Amino acid sequence: MSNISRGKMEKSQIPAEEIKNPELLKAIEKMQADGSKENIDAMINEIIKAKLILPAKITPTTQAKTENGRTVMQQANQVQFRLLKNGNGEMFFGVFSDVEEMYKWEDTKTASKVVTDFDSLASMVMDEKSNVGGFVINAFGKSVTFPKPMVMSIKQQRDYLRMKNNTIESGTKIQLGEPDEYPIDLMAALINHFSTETTVNAAYLRMIKKEDGQKSYFIVVDFYGDMQETFDYINKIAKPYLDDEIELTMMPYSMEFARNAVNGIEPFYKKEANN
Repeated sequence: MSNISRGKMEKSQIPAEEIKNPELLKAIEKMQADGSKENIDAMINEIIKAKLILPAKITPTTQAKTENGRTVMQQANQVQFRLLKNGNGEMFFGVFSDVEEMYKWEDTKTASKVVTDFDSLASMVMDEKSNVGGFVINAFGKSVTFPKPMVMSIKQQRDYLRMKNNTIESGTKIQLGEPDEYPIDLMAALINHFSTETTVNAAYLRMIKKEDGQKSYFIVVDFYGDMQETFDYINKIAKPYLDDEIELTMMPYSMEFARNAVNGIEPFYKKEANN
């Protein structure tokens, strides 16, 4: 039923024994009784706020760090996370709302307890080297499974709202349409980049016109991985092709507005099946 996944996670200052999530448990119970969008969103909001417990095996190790010809021996910890397997053979991180829920998993009473949160879990799930299909909260009680696509969607929306550059501010009135002139050189540069970037699945182009008359190329990107890094690189490539009259705005495909904006539109880039 379990396996081991190695990974790194920052050590929390909160003892696992003090982790309690009564509001999360109430939200899960309410959502399971009535799976309305309102209740699902409320449960997700509690997940995002929660501190959770991840059972692990922590092994002290010694590592050698060499700089400028000098080697320094350092103490480090190797963290191994136990995984749950579903009926399809997919592996999931098992996380828990409190110690009592964790102890429902056989043999976890002797496991180390890593305190984690949604962002840390999402980074581990979305790691391109990871073979994990998502995470499960309270697998041996009133459980909720978050598959990888859902984890990616929530994380990307959170990251987008944190970003200040190249984003559409809430409340901004815009007109959405096609570019007045197709930016061939810009598209060629981006296609060339995406063809070597394994984390990008597809990209779409629209044009945004704001109330003040400012125009912006609107690029919707279907990707996984770090949003800041992905968008920064696109920004760097696009910069020589932009001017005061036309800016650049980007949004992840996982956001509802982005999906609606490109509904029925062919992507200007799509990853080949064998990539």
